[in-house]
Amino acid sequence: MSQLIFLVERDLETTYVSRQALEQAGYEVRSFQTVDILAEAQHELPALLLVALMMPDGNGVQLCRSFRGNPPLSHTPVIFMLEEDSEEHRILALDSGGDDCIVKPFSPRELTARVQAVLRRSAQRSQGIRKEPPELVIDSSAMKLSVRGSDVSTTSLEFRLIEYLARHCGQVFTRDLLLDAVWGETQFVTPRSVDACIRRIREKIEPDRTAPTYLKTVRGVGYRLDAEASWQVTSSEGCDCAACASPPVLLKMRPVRHARRKRAAMG
Repeated sequence: MSQLIFLVERDLETTYVSRQALEQAGYEVRSFQTVDILAEAQHELPALLLVALMMPDGNGVQLCRSFRGNPPLSHTPVIFMLEEDSEEHRILALDSGGDDCIVKPFSPRELTARVQAVLRRSAQRSQGIRKEPPELVIDSSAMKLSVRGSDVSTTSLEFRLIEYLARHCGQVFTRDLLLDAVWGETQFVTPRSVDACIRRIREKIEPDRTAPTYLKTVRGVGYRLDAEASWQVTSSEGCDCAACASPPVLLKMRPVRHARRKRAAMG
């Protein structure tokens, strides 16, 4: 049975080219010229959503966020079709929960290749395909990381970064988004601080850091972790202290002001 793809696009030529390419590749395609498709998506449960960033009655960002907030659709992969190759549009698409972006006009071969790659990653995540022992095992409470069965020593910053990427496996993050999520209000940091931390992590987890298999660079965008992780809970059996009796508290980090980073970079 062929996989169903929902195509949300206002331009008829783009719709025709995309639909023809995907159907020739063996997919079933339903096209729409509106973002008001949530009810149909809940009923049909498409394998992937291909959506334009801007639509006459709304935008793809709103639709993607609706998918992410809807349990039956929350794990549906989303590819955005962008009018221009701008960093602002890529960040907007990826930050809303998108899995990938493609810039118009695109070739049928590129579209098909991106769809196949995103669906392949989605299938691996949903099926829980991983080596035995798991490639990454994370113990958040003890701040311990195990890679391919061996304990790996990390700094607190390196641990927070790898844990954050693992919780969003397969999703691409820009340097600024990682600074906001992991570094928080730490002063005197720049986007290059992310590069340095990524480099140190690769030296510890990659079989060959010159050809990363887990922590990937997405050129022109940022970084993505492709390795599935398991979470280990430190046992508190026999202990009734307040720390063990209460659920873990996650500290919400406030966004860094970009002006501060600029001043740090200049000074």
